[in-house]
Amino acid sequence: MSSALVTGATGITGSAIVHHLIKDSSSEKVYSFSRRNPGNQHPKVQHVTMDLQSSVEDMTDNLNEVSAEFIYFCAYLVPEDPEELLRVNVTLLSNFLQALKVTGADKKIKRFILTCGFKQYGVHLGQAKQPFLEDDPLLENKEGVSWPPIFYYEQQRVLIEAAAKGGWEWVATLPEDVLGYARGNFMNEATSIGLYCAVSKALPGSELPFPGSKANYFTFNCWTSANLHAKFCLWAAKAPGAGNNIFNVMNGDTESFHNLWPRLATRFGCKIPDPMFPNGGVPNTKGYRNYESLTIPLQNRPPLQANASSLGLSSDSLVKNSPKLFLQVDIEKWARRADVNEAWAGLRDKYHLDQRAWDKATWDFLVLTMGRDWSCVASMSKARKLGWTGYADTWEELEDTFRVLEEEGVLPPADRLRRGF
Repeated sequence: MSSALVTGATGITGSAIVHHLIKDSSSEKVYSFSRRNPGNQHPKVQHVTMDLQSSVEDMTDNLNEVSAEFIYFCAYLVPEDPEELLRVNVTLLSNFLQALKVTGADKKIKRFILTCGFKQYGVHLGQAKQPFLEDDPLLENKEGVSWPPIFYYEQQRVLIEAAAKGGWEWVATLPEDVLGYARGNFMNEATSIGLYCAVSKALPGSELPFPGSKANYFTFNCWTSANLHAKFCLWAAKAPGAGNNIFNVMNGDTESFHNLWPRLATRFGCKIPDPMFPNGGVPNTKGYRNYESLTIPLQNRPPLQANASSLGLSSDSLVKNSPKLFLQVDIEKWARRADVNEAWAGLRDKYHLDQRAWDKATWDFLVLTMGRDWSCVASMSKARKLGWTGYADTWEELEDTFRVLEEEGVLPPADRLRRGF
């Protein structure tokens, strides 16, 4: 029997890990750490209210008499400034590790699993070499090329150093566009997509224009189910040979919005417009019908620059030009429109929906996931070779997440929307 500790236990990835640890017969004790108590916990779960932004001394008090063999670190914060993003998240981890050492809890650790993500490869910065491989070059400033700091790199260095000193092993997971739900947490692509579809159904004409660019509509992407990621983390905690490794973690299929979008329209009772991109769907063009478009020039070279010479692309425009994001529907401005908010209010009042879901929806996340013109595909070969066999169907995971969001009063019931709501 083993014990586990999960930080960020009220988030999408953390709560899924707690859920699967509860079901895991080999896990006897689970400590869940977060700033708020999630309530309704299982008997083998002990919640500890702790702010990871607090001092080492304060965390030491919280960790008194707490220790575990397997630690799952899922906590992170998202300030807008890249330098602050780096500082805050590295401090969260380093202070937590120091507190574990002060209390002596580090002596019990067998493996420490850190959740990171595809920003490891600079998916937010432009086109990169694909499929992504765990040993791809890090995007660090060199040879006159600079990129915004990626906090995962420093977190991993801090973790690796602590593991070497403590005599335990580490694992870093790299999921992408996680699909799942955690009560009170609306930082979720599925929530924003679901709200966009539901409100589009309620607007005159019930059209469902794809908000992003034409290029994005045809790119290929990988998604990660929160449940699959949780299962992977439990596997990686104990699998022989998995220690001291970074792993891509995706569902196992490859998807595209031009495949998913008609299915979303059918599910929510919307109509697919034809033409989908009446003004071209490329940067610096007009928006869809009377919606405003958005073009964002990024202030960096694409990550492909890191591999340019080995790929024979050193002088190619693909690596010389800065990337751009484009949406034919500026999704953040769309969410502030009077007609859109009136449609949302009608749905909210009729179906008793949670206003916080609308207020806290991560529309800015869709700017990246739908505005980029590059694919995001990675290889799972490294984990497969060690015995990982997990798989999830992305559409089914999206459907399951929507159903949970309906049950939780975040989205209206799709069957009633299809009937004309």
